[in-house]
Amino acid sequence: MHKLLTILLISWSSWAGAAELRWGFSSADGMPYVEVHEQQLRGGFIYKLGQLTSQKLGYDAQFVETPNKRIDESMQSGRIHVICNNNPQWMNDPTRYQWSPPLYSEEDVLLLHRQHAPINSLQDLYGKTLGTQLGYVYSSALMDAFTSKKIIRKNLRDQTAGLNLLQKQRLDAIIDMHRTLSFQLSKYADAPLRINTWVIDRYDMHCTYSPKLPVSAKRLNDALLQLRDQGLIKQLLNDT
Repeated sequence: MHKLLTILLISWSSWAGAAELRWGFSSADGMPYVEVHEQQLRGGFIYKLGQLTSQKLGYDAQFVETPNKRIDESMQSGRIHVICNNNPQWMNDPTRYQWSPPLYSEEDVLLLHRQHAPINSLQDLYGKTLGTQLGYVYSSALMDAFTSKKIIRKNLRDQTAGLNLLQKQRLDAIIDMHRTLSFQLSKYADAPLRINTWVIDRYDMHCTYSPKLPVSAKRLNDALLQLRDQGLIKQLLNDT
């Protein structure tokens, strides 16, 4: 399968023309979704998905860093045409956009210090400080708990800073996507940290399309669905 992906990238690259398909990404998503060097996307699932899909449609893939709080502005202006790793519940007005079918699933879980007791419910988090991503929208119950100050939200500068704070027990937990936390733990095998078994939220992941998308939404849907149904999206997630 890995060899097939390489062949597809080479064969589709010959179709790419001068027209750009601009893909937004958030560096806060981290690996396995985005690998960023000097503010440029250089690898990860979003990079590979954007390259494969753009080349399949005959476009050059361009990647534009887009913080969560600027997605709406960037989509409406056409600064970006597509952003993936997204869900309608996270947008202020999802009806403003066209969406891809679900492409894969994710879940929000907690990363804990090994000396801390397991967390089995939202109530177990009351009074605790939870490391979060700036501008990221979580489950409605958790967002309500942040608003009422039952749980203290601390936005983290980046993943490394969050891991350091958690190891020093200056945070009670970090919330993030399961794949992201698993990837981080694989790099810090000796860290006294573990992923909590309770799942806070499960959700499907989609791509969102700008009103200024230079290709029809149907063509983009068809390309993404072909990758999904051929098992290539799953392979990209597993290979990253």
